[in-house]
Amino acid sequence: MMQEQEVLEPVSPAPPQAPAPHRSTANQTLNAEQGHWLLAKMGKKVLRPGGKELTLQLMEKLAISPQDDLVEFAPGLGFTAGIALQRNPRTYTGVELNEEAAGILRKKINGPSREIVIGNACCCPLERGSADKVYGEAMLTMQADHRKAEIVREAYRLLRPGGLYGIHEIALTPDSMPEAGKKQIQHDLATTIKVNARPLTQAEWIALLEAEGFVVESVMTNPMLLLEPARIIDDEGFFRTLKIGWNILTHPKARKRILEMRKVFRRYEDSMSAIAIVARKR
Repeated sequence: MMQEQEVLEPVSPAPPQAPAPHRSTANQTLNAEQGHWLLAKMGKKVLRPGGKELTLQLMEKLAISPQDDLVEFAPGLGFTAGIALQRNPRTYTGVELNEEAAGILRKKINGPSREIVIGNACCCPLERGSADKVYGEAMLTMQADHRKAEIVREAYRLLRPGGLYGIHEIALTPDSMPEAGKKQIQHDLATTIKVNARPLTQAEWIALLEAEGFVVESVMTNPMLLLEPARIIDDEGFFRTLKIGWNILTHPKARKRILEMRKVFRRYEDSMSAIAIVARKR
């Protein structure tokens, strides 16, 4: 059984060397590659546990408007940022720890009142009460429990009274799952995706938010089907799915890793789901 790490850094993982496999992965150490960046190299753009569908539900509940100052923790490849920016918030700030990732994002996210700043989601270089909406996806799951609390606390600090905080993560089910079952899933996930994933139950996610002063307003769930063909087509579109499939087929080492990930996801399909929560600052 894997021992818990006391500190998980960085909050925003290192970016992929390329967003798609323009070079061969044969000489890369794919066995150590974090799963989400491996998928990104194969051309996958949607890397959220509940897929595009749950991300869109989260955006709808956040109700981003042209009057909002918006902050995103760990924008990743910028997929959700693109959706959020279609709603024309007054300002958008992405908080990204890795400078190389920030450079990639700045090419996609630019213009007046839009910026990417270097910082850690647990201690942002932003002023207290400077945001109306804050959100982050697929990043709290990868943190130790004490770091989860620090990030939620930071979202509370950034928000103005009445502001909304949205998360999109992996949830364990049922809420009554024994600790031994949780630890086994955490171990198997960490082994295959090379990230020390520590998902919580729905009740634990809600309790985490409430402990930092938030009032939970919306809870949405979706099956965790990240690597199932129907979900990939829904997230990426038919032709991009064909491209991703071709990339995987022609990169044997990557294919082996991705099939291992899918095997673990299928093993625990009845014990994991994707969850999105929107909570309000008192």
